[in-house]
Amino acid sequence: MSRYTGAVCKLCRREGQKLFLKGDRCYTGKCAQERRSYAPGQHGQGRKKPTEYSMQLRAKQLARRYYGLQESQFHKYYVMASKKQGVTGEQLLAICESRLDNVVYLIGWGNSRAESRQLVNHGHFLVNGHKVDVPSYLLRPGDVIAIKESSRDSEKIKAVLESNASRPVPQWLEVSRGDYEARVLNLPEREQVAAPVEEHLIVEFYSK
Repeated sequence: MSRYTGAVCKLCRREGQKLFLKGDRCYTGKCAQERRSYAPGQHGQGRKKPTEYSMQLRAKQLARRYYGLQESQFHKYYVMASKKQGVTGEQLLAICESRLDNVVYLIGWGNSRAESRQLVNHGHFLVNGHKVDVPSYLLRPGDVIAIKESSRDSEKIKAVLESNASRPVPQWLEVSRGDYEARVLNLPEREQVAAPVEEHLIVEFYSK
């Protein structure tokens, strides 16, 4: 599947807010969004009144880029969410949040979602005792994620764990750092999702 390979800082600038796509750099003064808080391109600093459609499109693009998803996959999640009971927008965010690569990032086992996706691809994690190397794997309540024993001595893994030891973990996840394990307690409620997304605009966009 194709994936965006350009400068990710441009994505943050295009959406007008930090998407935390570069890990530690996003928390420093080197963050491009802080240094140039306008859209990229020669017309980036121009002011244009947004239309209803443009606001819906931007909300969808922001969510897609925040989670690092391609359009086809994001739309697939929307279709899944629309078939579930409850509010479609909230169900969509819950699906995106429960991806294995996103959970690995949230519990501090990756500095960014992109890095977490790479670590999953390289087979460093177990889910319920079985190796899973598919970043889009959707976790369910009760699932246990663990770092493979053979990966715990990796200098890369050690450095990531040390740098993120104090990162707060969402309430719907539980981490046992000494055991290199984490558990999904429940799927997240809307107030437990930190994504800066207006999900109702996404539903309106796809409902047209």
